[in-house]
Amino acid sequence: MNVVVIGAGLAGASAVEEVRNLGYSEDITLIGAESHLPYERPPLSKGILLGSAEPSSVFVHDAQWYADQQVDVLTGTTVTGIDLDTCHVTVTGGQISYDRLLLATGATPRRLPLPGHAGADVVHLRTLDDALALRARLAGHVLIVGAGWIGLEVAAAARHAGATVTVVENATLPLVRVLGPEVAPLFADLHRDHGVDLRLATAVAAMVPTQQATKVRLSDGHTLVADLILVGIGAQPDDQLAAAGGLATDNGVLVDARLRSSDPHVYAAGDVANHDHPLIGRIRVEHWDSAIHQGRHAARAMLGSDAPYMRQPYFFTDQYDLGMEYVGHVGPDGYDEVVIRGDLASRVITAFWIRHNQIVAGMHVNDWESIDTIRTWVGQEATGRFRNARIALADIRV
Repeated sequence: MNVVVIGAGLAGASAVEEVRNLGYSEDITLIGAESHLPYERPPLSKGILLGSAEPSSVFVHDAQWYADQQVDVLTGTTVTGIDLDTCHVTVTGGQISYDRLLLATGATPRRLPLPGHAGADVVHLRTLDDALALRARLAGHVLIVGAGWIGLEVAAAARHAGATVTVVENATLPLVRVLGPEVAPLFADLHRDHGVDLRLATAVAAMVPTQQATKVRLSDGHTLVADLILVGIGAQPDDQLAAAGGLATDNGVLVDARLRSSDPHVYAAGDVANHDHPLIGRIRVEHWDSAIHQGRHAARAMLGSDAPYMRQPYFFTDQYDLGMEYVGHVGPDGYDEVVIRGDLASRVITAFWIRHNQIVAGMHVNDWESIDTIRTWVGQEATGRFRNARIALADIRV
């Protein structure tokens, strides 16, 4: 049997490692479009930009590991087609057959839907090369479009480097779509306290490049002059290859609970997988933790496991002196209430989102001892004992 993985990122690397750990000894081919070996992306907007991490630290394994594991790694290689009938993929210079195929093609940054800004100094942060180029340019006036996780982490790094930072966000608060109006103000206050100019409930209306900078007109009528513009307005799944090959796609590759696609020989994991989660429903997660664990789970499924992927989504962020971890998913149905323990002003809290008296998500800010307890509570009933703020979270048992 031949296992082929398209996408040499964290999900792909996790899958090939798990395949070998399970005792599979036949052929494995890992194909990546980038020139680098698989690496982790969270450090790109954290340690790499801050200068506290070296590029070599982000790689999952070195070249010798892949050689020792007899994984044929093709970097700088583009897959141009998938033939589901004959079970082969086409790359420059030939074809590669497969018995099991994993799609781990990830996602690509969303572009600013703004005609006429050609020539403006606009960058995105997705790859290691993007991060290294950006780190060298965090000076002057940095304008960040989008107050999501990437935008806010870049803002923190830019302020650390001494740059003047403006963040433009069309929502009323940063991260409000994820955290809601109860918790999102914590992040607005954090960035304002560190000198970030937050322009909320507004958007970029026009850009006019000049020789030295770019004039930016906002939808509220204000004009800014930026030396560098970073756009962080989300990502879209890189599912074109799958769709062209005939696989079912809709905001990613549609996979079942086991991570199997509409073709029984093809699986998907990581950012590109639109997963039929048994507890949450359809969800596509663009996070480090999901890349690792879905990659491993897809490996087990490709080798015959029927177990569904049940892990709750998890993500984390580091901004200035704030660290946060989040477990679960509120989803499109929203929530009925938020239970907050601690003090938002001091930025040491736990928070839980509840719908129909069930805890659907939980997070902590700077309360590192609580994450295991938070994981335990997500998915459980919000009992009266749980709601009692006078009882320490660690003392409550499910």
